[in-house]
Amino acid sequence: MKSKTSRPSADLEIIGKRTSFKAILGRLVKGREWLHGMPECPLLASHNIAHTGIMDARRPYEIVRMDQSGTFMMACLEGEGVVMVDGSWKTIRAGQACLLPPFVMNSLKCMGDKRWCFAWVRYEESRDTVPIVSSVSPVIGAFDGSGLAAAITGLHGETSRESNPAALHQWCGLVHHYVTRFAEPSHLDARLWRLWSKVEKHPARDWTLVDLAETACLSTEHLRRLCLREIGRSPMRHLTFIRLQLAVHLLSSTGDKIETIASCVGFGTIQSFSNAFKARFGRPPSDFR
Repeated sequence: MKSKTSRPSADLEIIGKRTSFKAILGRLVKGREWLHGMPECPLLASHNIAHTGIMDARRPYEIVRMDQSGTFMMACLEGEGVVMVDGSWKTIRAGQACLLPPFVMNSLKCMGDKRWCFAWVRYEESRDTVPIVSSVSPVIGAFDGSGLAAAITGLHGETSRESNPAALHQWCGLVHHYVTRFAEPSHLDARLWRLWSKVEKHPARDWTLVDLAETACLSTEHLRRLCLREIGRSPMRHLTFIRLQLAVHLLSSTGDKIETIASCVGFGTIQSFSNAFKARFGRPPSDFR
């Protein structure tokens, strides 16, 4: 499923009576009543994990976060649901995972009467740090979530009783491991590694689809198919993603003028930069200063 939709105007949190879950908190989460009473594990915070858990969702389950303050990964275990990615609803099915960067709108919901069971890990990251999501991280990709689910289940069980510190350390490390393994795929085609690493070093270059394909030593159509399969985005969409992620980092960590940053990351005009920025983040670049 892939369709354009208008952006919600505010956060939304609908759990529903038919939805159940188990979660572990790395820290107390303000304004998240549905997480109240969940066991805590401060060791999760050593990996910057705010909370993690397993959701067994049914309609009317729907979550909208207008300004997600950390990387969010969800791995579908059973059924299917939809997640907003780059402004479009995309279906996530069993055997797939979705990885969303921080400081974008995060929206997910059940469709129809279909059951949707997924494991999630939510990070807490500041705008001046490098997030888990990199230039080669997939937004949607194949992923066996059974290991992540087992690690979350083990951690939940350990925190729900008199816990063993060594066991907690192992479970927390495993949860983080599964996320980083998906975020930094060792199986990614080497041609894509080289291409996006070069783009990340030279974002101001006037990259065209032909340029990208030639750099990767591929035809434009082969590059398009490879990017969609391995990363979940078209080459030009991923180019924009890389540029905007770098822009967020520069806006938050430097005093450079917005016009300077726009040029530095490859936008010809401040207007084109602002339009792309608002389309992705729902807010102007000045809000990230």
